This record gives sequence, structure tokens and C-alpha cells, in this order.
Amino acid sequence: MPRAVYVLALGIFAMVTSEFVVAGLMPQMAEGLDATIPQIGYLITAFAVAMAAGGPFLTVALMKFPPRTALMVLFVIFLAGNVLAATATATGYGTMMAARIITGIASQAFFGVGISMCAQITRPEIRGRAIAVVMNGLMLGTLLGLPISTLVGERFGWRAAFWTITLITVVAAGTTLFGVPRIEHAENSGGLRQEVGVFRKPKMWLVLSSSTLIIGATFSAFSYFNPILTDVTGFSTGTVPLLLVAYGAATVIGNNVVGRFADGHTVPVLAVGLVLNTLFLTGFALLADVPAPAIICMMGIGLVGVTMNPAMVTRVQRAGNAGPLVNTVHSSFITLGIILGSSIGAVVIDIWGLRAPLWLGAVLALVGLATVLPDLARRTILATGPAPLSALPDEGNEFVPADQSARKQ
Repeated sequence: MPRAVYVLALGIFAMVTSEFVVAGLMPQMAEGLDATIPQIGYLITAFAVAMAAGGPFLTVALMKFPPRTALMVLFVIFLAGNVLAATATATGYGTMMAARIITGIASQAFFGVGISMCAQITRPEIRGRAIAVVMNGLMLGTLLGLPISTLVGERFGWRAAFWTITLITVVAAGTTLFGVPRIEHAENSGGLRQEVGVFRKPKMWLVLSSSTLIIGATFSAFSYFNPILTDVTGFSTGTVPLLLVAYGAATVIGNNVVGRFADGHTVPVLAVGLVLNTLFLTGFALLADVPAPAIICMMGIGLVGVTMNPAMVTRVQRAGNAGPLVNTVHSSFITLGIILGSSIGAVVIDIWGLRAPLWLGAVLALVGLATVLPDLARRTILATGPAPLSALPDEGNEFVPADQSARKQ
């Protein structure tokens, strides 16, 4: 595994920590910015919407740059947003909103360019594992970044949390500059026209929708773990953070396990993950008032929810290509899943109560499974036919875009 893969993970860790920091410091930020708690909540929404809507456009603007140069430009933009957030005054709610939009757009583009570069610097047979390493930056951002930034913010003020993220970002930028190789152009790159061309294929939209549903299923539950665990399961408010840390640890374990199988068994991994997530979400909904099974189901969701990322990325790259725009758009669909899961979850809570988001997650996971089953059926048919299993496009072969294949022929 190239060392540069771990460097890319550090950059994503910084981005994710910045994404989550507001959630841990809502009361302090509301007081410091002379705003209400709902207004601070809008900062979280703005970050997510900026990621989903703005990230692909920034990626397109940077496609003429070599990947490492593009990453450094994104670090600069991201740093500017964090410094702007850290220096926002009591009357600067609008400034903070602008800062969150800037950092959200830069974060999404960084995900796309970083994952694309990960694919370029690793051998095809270990790309799934490499993506899992990069995605550890996401998992560790949840496990460590959020509690660390919250602790710093509570002890030294919420602005100190943003300055801490700024410091982490500077370190990540420095290690990227000296630890990531310079590559002139993306592998098999045909420019913007080729990257946009893959979105004309219906299969691509089906694959992207799978990712939205997988993440939406998980976040419809994850977004409301705190009230479910306290008001339904009966845990104290002091116990819930420890349970969330355990959940974060489960995501790290699951991410690395999925990464091991993502290259050779992409579609089966997704199908098994969706089946298990449906069972865990359903079990949690049924047994949320019984502590032991509730914890088991929550840990299960951690193991097979967001941890599907390496397999999801691998499937998208094989359906399209490993270019930065494809990966950024895929990240936008993942972010869309977060937005839909959390927002629809809020609606169903008002109608049916706190268990409703868990049932919603189970339904989304089942629909997600339906989007994966055609590929699974095709794989099974080909595996039992004259074509050898090793020839299947979902089983670890390096993806070559159609126009590239034609040129080779």
C-alpha cells in the first residue's frame, strides 16, 4: 500500500472533522453568534447542501490541474473557510454561513479528487483496500475528530475548535505536498467530455442511486441515535457518548473488512451488507426498548452501514471511470443520502415516533438491495455460463473505459 494513501486519509480526516464540529458545539456557537439552536442547525444543512451541489462544479474547474496541485488548491480554499469560521463575530452569523458553504464545497471536491488519485497510485487488484484506507479518514473523523473538537470547544471556546481543525489541515496539506507523488494526468483520462459521457449510461444512475439508498438507510437511524437511546432504550445522557464511540469503532472495523473484499466481490459485498443492515435496523426498531439487543443492533448498523463505501466506490468506478468528476458526483449522491435520511427521518418522527427512522432505514435498505440485485443476478448467470468468473467486470479486473478499449482493439 503506497504511503500516499495514508496521507490522503489524513486530508479527509480534517474535512470530516470540520463537517461534524458544529453538531458537537451547537449551544456554545448559538451563544457566541447570537443565534438560535435551529439557526446553528442550518449551518449543518448548508454544509451538506454545499457539498452535494457545489463540489462537482469546483472539481470541473480544477480538472486541468495535476491531481496533487488540485488537492493543494482545495486545501487553500478549505483553510480560508475555516479561518473565516474561527474569526466570525457575535454578529457574524452570515459570515459563518458563508464559511460553512465554502468548506462544504471544498470538502466534496477533495473527496472526489482524493479518491480518484488513490485509484491512480494503487494497483488495480488492491484499489478496494486502498479506498478503505482513505475512507478510514472518514471513520476516524467520526470516532476521534468529533469528540476531540467538541472537547477543545468546550474547554477553550468554540472558535478554538475551528483553529484546531485549521492546524490539522495545515499538517495534512504539508504531508500531501511532500508525501503524495506528482501525477500529470488522470489514468485513462479523456478529459471533461469523457467524464461527463459516463453519465449518459442508465447503469451509472442505478449504481449512484444504490449509494444514496445505502447511506440514506444508515443515516436515517444514525441521525437520531441520541434521542432513541435515551428516550426509548433508557440510557443516561452520559452513557450515550460512550455508545457512539463504540459505534464509531465498529465503523472502522467494518470499513477495513469491506475493503478486503471490495475488489474481488464488489456486488456480493453490497448485497450482503444491505441484507444485514435491513435485519439490524428492523431488529433495532422492534427491540429499541431492550438495552442489550438494541446495542447489538446499533453496533451491527455500524459494521455494515457507511462501511460499504469501499465497495460502493469500486462499483461506481467500474460503471464509469476513476476520474475526479465521477468520484465527486458519487460523493454528492452519498451526501444526498445523508440529507434524505436525516430529513425524512425528522418527518416520520413527528408522525410515528422515535422508532420510525429505524423502520425508514430498513425500507431504504430493502430498496437499495433491489438496485443491486440485477448486477448480482447477472454475475450469477455469467458465473454458471461459459465465461470464467475471473472475466467478470465486477470481480477485480481493471476498468478500461469503452472508448479506450476500442482504441486498443
